Amino acid sequence: MARKYKAAIIGGSGYGAGEMLRRLFIHPEVEVVRVASIDHVGKPVWHAHPHLTGLTDLVFEDLAPRDAAQGCDVALLALPHKVTAAKVPELIELGVKIVDMSGDFRLTDPVAYQQFYGNPHPHADLLGSFVYGLPELNRERIKASSRIASPGCFATTIELAVLPLAKAGLLTGAILHVVGITGSSGSGAAPQEGTHHPVRAVNLKTYKPLVHQHTPEILEVLASAGAPDVQLRFTPVSAPLSRGIFVTVYLELDAAVDSARLATLFDDAYRGEPFVRRPTTRLPEVAAVAGSNYAEVGFAVGDEVSGKRTVVCFAALDNLIKGGAGQAIQNMNLVLGLDEKLSLQDPGGWP
Repeated sequence: MARKYKAAIIGGSGYGAGEMLRRLFIHPEVEVVRVASIDHVGKPVWHAHPHLTGLTDLVFEDLAPRDAAQGCDVALLALPHKVTAAKVPELIELGVKIVDMSGDFRLTDPVAYQQFYGNPHPHADLLGSFVYGLPELNRERIKASSRIASPGCFATTIELAVLPLAKAGLLTGAILHVVGITGSSGSGAAPQEGTHHPVRAVNLKTYKPLVHQHTPEILEVLASAGAPDVQLRFTPVSAPLSRGIFVTVYLELDAAVDSARLATLFDDAYRGEPFVRRPTTRLPEVAAVAGSNYAEVGFAVGDEVSGKRTVVCFAALDNLIKGGAGQAIQNMNLVLGLDEKLSLQDPGGWP
């Protein structure tokens, strides 16, 4: 029997780590050997993740990243932004493959990092040494790399919504007006005023309008895909959901870009992609993808007015899975040379 790859999860008490553990416990080729956390130390992992009760003997251990990843093939990082940046160098020195879910190594520009994350990057020399982990754009680069920066949840959703247009050169000079609606689990496991259920359950409210930290990430990715001068006006909205993101992107295109051309662009861009689908009898919706690693994309086209037409692009996904832990596992599979679909093909439930 072939040896399974060994993985360590570093930052194991949050929702993202719980989703990674859920899927790695059914992974046929990878075994979790350590779960590091400064919370719940010495307690079984199901103390923080009740859905895993009885599935494992692993306990939370307060370990330095180097010790957590010792003897492992891959380290999966679920640490907060700014914390990861300080910890990564010791993992690089260890030589372990790294898949990071924080925002600390997604950008290449240290000025943008300081502007949107609030502090100078402690290891700015490492920016650009990680491959951005959007398989639908960078699959071959991910396979060849040992350091992956998994995308943010909003960033993944917005990028998938407009990637076919960027690749076709249709976003040159475009201004993207985006509203992104998100579930509360994206704010993390620690209770906060903005995620307190009695308020969140009956409410819609915006936060970080026009200054969300995923903005420079999205702009860098779209530039690499063929839209170097696109502009983004992004307003996120908190919704009374636990899971899910739904984005609506408004833009003006030349009237020659009609529904038939857009259908061809989207279908060509995502043909053969295992986790992106374009429904043809309905538009994307959160309930169709919640609990799964699948994303849905779609569009609507307005009438011609003065040689232009309004195009609206949509995308929906589960912020904890395709927008987080599931995509990290997809990247891990690619880095390890495995089938990227392993442990990720379940369709979720309905409704």
